[in-house]
Order: sequence, then structure tokens, then C-alpha cells
Amino acid sequence: MALTCRTLRLHRAIAAAAVIVTAVACDSVSSATPATGAPQPRAAVPAMVVDTLTMDVPRVYPSQVYVERDVAVAARSAGVLDSLFVNLGSVVRAGASLAVVDSRGQVIEAARARERLARARNAMQRALELAKGGGVTGVESEQVAGDLQQAELTMQAAERALVLTRVTAPFAGVVTARYARPQQLVADGDTLFRVAESGPQLVRVRVAEAAARGVQRGDGAIVRATTGTVRVTASVVFTAPALDPASGTREVILQLAAPRFLLGESVTVEVGRERRLVVVAPGAAIAADGYALVIDAGRTTMRPVTVGATLPDGRVEIVTGLVAGERLAPPRR
Repeated sequence: MALTCRTLRLHRAIAAAAVIVTAVACDSVSSATPATGAPQPRAAVPAMVVDTLTMDVPRVYPSQVYVERDVAVAARSAGVLDSLFVNLGSVVRAGASLAVVDSRGQVIEAARARERLARARNAMQRALELAKGGGVTGVESEQVAGDLQQAELTMQAAERALVLTRVTAPFAGVVTARYARPQQLVADGDTLFRVAESGPQLVRVRVAEAAARGVQRGDGAIVRATTGTVRVTASVVFTAPALDPASGTREVILQLAAPRFLLGESVTVEVGRERRLVVVAPGAAIAADGYALVIDAGRTTMRPVTVGATLPDGRVEIVTGLVAGERLAPPRR
């Protein structure tokens, strides 16, 4: 009876082992040869996390590009515009003619004044010769001298009026606006053109009191386009000697190394440095077009971002668009 029990237990153990071996074999076959048409599990893509970091970063200020001289050029004489010599965008040198007001009347007046001056000079010469022999009284000499002085003043006025019919460039630059047209009737003082220097280009920023002493003349800076990838080096050429009492800021003017921007273009100026907590994200998570794929509740949402400095480990500073703790998916290629 004891033998029979031991034999029964042995048979049961062998049967259980056979069941386990069969199950393992079936699992191996199932994983090796999946059923035709069954969906394949996709490999999970690890999410990239937006983080924070304390680092030294440039101080960034908004600004606009300008030049020191950008002036309106007006007519200096009333009349009809006889000729126009430049168009919008023309490059001109200092003193170059931009337009001419009809000067026929001024030419006639200048010719008359020239003749009057010649007669007065001749009369003065005769009076001097006669005075040697006592043939001219003192009163007559004074009268002749007065006539000569008046003729010279008239001649100067006529020449000045003739010169004023020419509209000239005040300095070398570019014609940025043209308001005149041929045969247009203009009055003295009417704006006809706008001329701006082609360079050097400048930017102006206002630095808060806490950082005002840290910016000195000669300091280097970076000027970046608000949109696009244009980047130009610059240097500080002026710092205000005092803070503005209303805003508590110090005016700082920088000169660009090369004229790469449009006049009036919005830019950001990086000058000075400060240590602060910044938001950073893996550079691989930011698309070249300036967006990131944010994972939220199992779905991805495209979000525009603005990036700043690039860190040595490949992460980038996030200026706007993301907050710490958000998870990002790699951008679609």
C-alpha cells in the first residue's frame, strides 16, 4: 500500500512537470511566431523633460536699429520742380543734387544784379581817379561807395536765391523716401525727400539701475534679429553719465560692427551677464522651425517656443513657450 502511494505521487509530479514544460514551449513558439495580422507593439519613445538650471546668461534688452542722421530734405525755394535726379533707394554723396526748382526767374535776377554790380564798380573806379585831382566831392564819393555796397548785397542775395533752387543731399546716404514728382508746385519748406545714413547702425537700450554700473564704454555685445537668424557683434559707444530719474535706468548706445539690419528693425541686444534660474530643454526636442511637441494626457501638442543660449551639454535655454516639468516628444523629421 505504501508503495502504491509513493508511485501515485511520483506519477503526479511527472505530470505537473510535463504541463510546465509544455506551457513554456508554447509561450516560446507564440513569441517567436506571432499570429498573422496581429498588431505589433510599438517601441516606446522616451520623453524628454523640461528642466530648470541656474546659470550665467546675457542680459537681453529689446531695441530698434537706427542711424545717427536720418533727416527730411525740404525745398528751399518756391516754384515748380524742374528736374528730379534720384529715386527711392538711390545712394547719394554729400552735396549731390536731388532736384532743381525752376530757376529761370532767379537766373534773370542774378544777371541783372551782376550788371548793376559791374556799373557800380566802374563808377567807384572813376570816382577814385577823379578824387586824385579834386574833381569829386566827399558827398559824391560817399554816394558812389554806398551804391557799390548796395550792388554787392543785391548780387549776394541773387546768388543765394539761385543756389536755393537746388535741393541737395546734406550728407552721404540713401534716399529712404521721395515725396516729390516732376512739375510739382512746391513752397519753401515743403518736404521732398528723406535721406538716411547707410551706417554706422546703432541701437539704444535702457539698463536698470542694478546693472547700470556693469556696462561700460567699449564693452562687447550681440545684436540678434527678433525674427530670423541674423546676428551681429556690437560695442558700447556711449553710456549716460546719470540715471533717468523717472525710470531709474541708464541710457546705453551701441554701434554695430556691420550694417546688417533694416532701419527701424526690431532686435534684441545681449549686453552684460547675470546669474539666474532659466528653463532649459534638450536641443533635440526643439525643431528647427521653432516649435516643440508637448506630451499631455497621452497626446502631443505642437507649441511655438523661443530659444536663447545653447549649453555645452546640448540643452538650450527656453525664453518663452515651455515651463519646467513638461515632457516633450522628438519633433517629426
